[in-house]
Amino acid sequence: MSGGGGVGKSQLAAAYAREAVGEGADVVVWVPANDVQQVLIAYAQAAVLVQAPGRTGADLEADARAFVSWLATTDRRWLVVLDDVTDPDVIGPWWPDSQRGSGWALATTRLKDPRLSGGGRARIDVDVYTPGESLGYLTDRLTHGHKDHLLDHRAPALAEALGHLPLALGHAAAYMLRENASCSTYLEQFTSRSRRLDELLPRWADTERYGRQITTTLLLALDATDQDPHGPLARTALRIAACLAPDGQPAALWTTAALCTHLTQQQQPTIAPPRRTLTLRRRPRNPAQAVTSDQALAALRLLDRYGLITYDSTENLRAVRIHALTARALHETTPENQRSAAAITAADALSEIWPDPDHAQRELAAVLRANTDTLTTHAAGSLWKPAPHDVLYRAGTSLLNAHLHSTASTYWSRLAADCERLLGDKHPDTLTARANLAASYRQAGRTDKAINLMEHVLADRERLLGDEHPDTLNARNNLATSYHQAGRTDEAINLMEHVLADCERLLGDEHPNTLTTRANLATSYHQAGRTDKAINLMEHVLADRERLLGNEHPNTLTTRANLATSYQQAGRTDDAITLLEHVLADCERLLGNEHPDTLTTRANLAISYRQAGRTDDAITLLEHVLADCERLLGNEHPDTLT
Repeated sequence: MSGGGGVGKSQLAAAYAREAVGEGADVVVWVPANDVQQVLIAYAQAAVLVQAPGRTGADLEADARAFVSWLATTDRRWLVVLDDVTDPDVIGPWWPDSQRGSGWALATTRLKDPRLSGGGRARIDVDVYTPGESLGYLTDRLTHGHKDHLLDHRAPALAEALGHLPLALGHAAAYMLRENASCSTYLEQFTSRSRRLDELLPRWADTERYGRQITTTLLLALDATDQDPHGPLARTALRIAACLAPDGQPAALWTTAALCTHLTQQQQPTIAPPRRTLTLRRRPRNPAQAVTSDQALAALRLLDRYGLITYDSTENLRAVRIHALTARALHETTPENQRSAAAITAADALSEIWPDPDHAQRELAAVLRANTDTLTTHAAGSLWKPAPHDVLYRAGTSLLNAHLHSTASTYWSRLAADCERLLGDKHPDTLTARANLAASYRQAGRTDKAINLMEHVLADRERLLGDEHPDTLNARNNLATSYHQAGRTDEAINLMEHVLADCERLLGDEHPNTLTTRANLATSYHQAGRTDKAINLMEHVLADRERLLGNEHPNTLTTRANLATSYQQAGRTDDAITLLEHVLADCERLLGNEHPDTLTTRANLAISYRQAGRTDDAITLLEHVLADCERLLGNEHPDTLT
């Protein structure tokens, strides 16, 4: 279903979904399709619910693929709604198909793109309501609210003034029900507000022909919220919501210190009443009282009542939703300084709730990345003054943690280009972005490209920051890791030994960078056949990481796995198998079945089985690992070749 914003495509799709449920469909799934991560989350949840073969409940992409395969082959009746498709190429691999003719896929989009048709798909154009549908909507809504007396002879004129746009009619009806305003009263207010908006949003500037009606109804609803004690807070909260992902914002974001502080600062201080005196003096202002999280949530409930947002207090990950057209109208009517302040507050709040590390909360991490992506679209340069906001780096690091190689490479390439343009080639933040881009290349197996980029980063950091700066040491360590991956073991060892000595002297024995360098050096010793030295070093690192980071931290798991491979190399096969079996169980539970660290652990366990004479077990395990590596990493990735 294709049509402009606000014409009711999603509402129409929802009606079909309810009809499917009512008629006994076995499975009905609603998917926010404007972000591939949200598609993966919805599909993975559905895979667990239908118990699709191959699903684990632990790995997002694997479970999503299992669900798509289940849809293709099942005889059960299903409907999948892909709401708001924005990129046909991205959604293409995840488009549901029914080989048995038992299922249907229904998509909504603003696009009229030939890539969305064909292959059994047909486009249905959805436009604004007809005059009869508009009048029917108003009649049903007001009658259902037990206020049919608000309908009068001006109802058709009101529907026409609103352009028969469903979203505008929804705003108007919510306002009329709340304020007990008749069609005539609302039309008079709408017309007055429209005249005042002519200069702010002229007709010729609204290419979709819908923005003027939406903006007017939005501002009228906001005017009404001002009569509520939480009205001023609601205005500020709505500006923040408009900066974030329309299809869902985490509940925790709305109770952060960053958001409550901003709401406090935006309150208008009250002026003390004047005293009877002949002396003119400046009247003191009462300081604004700190806004609590309960007040922030009350502001959300107020916005929900007026139809400006959808607020669901039972939904943790996507508690707040806002229609994209409502968000657009708000951006067009908000002064630049207020838009900038809202964007910075949203970024601060996202950073505040972002878990570190985020590997154990993959769904939350995906939602936070989606909100950051929307925020960067709306924030323009606000997140770059005076330096790139921390949330930009958190989002990119999250992609690296999730091993989303291609997405991470694209993200860091774009951020590095922005840093170069806004901050200059030699700025420390530019070098950090380039270093992370190199890390994404290394994850993807593009080792030569990673080495070339990291050598340039290291040279710049040595020249600009000095040989002993922590960022320089980190760059040296990352370059050594790339040398290790490329098989340049002697160069890796030489570089890591120097880095380790510097880290121990400058940062201390238990600093995370020191432990990382020590672990990488032990791995290189292992690769060079210096097994005793590798085991001795790795045992110390494991003890430190278990004590400082905990048993389930990703770095602890990696260290344990690397120690097991050194046991294996030393001929301590039983020790290696015992350790690897425990590591594999932890990786599958915490990281998922298809995480690169899980695949590596599985492969190493297979080698230990072979070494112990358990050849059949080894072959079975390695055949599965090879298939996964070819599918997930590609035929030429170093791990696939290994």
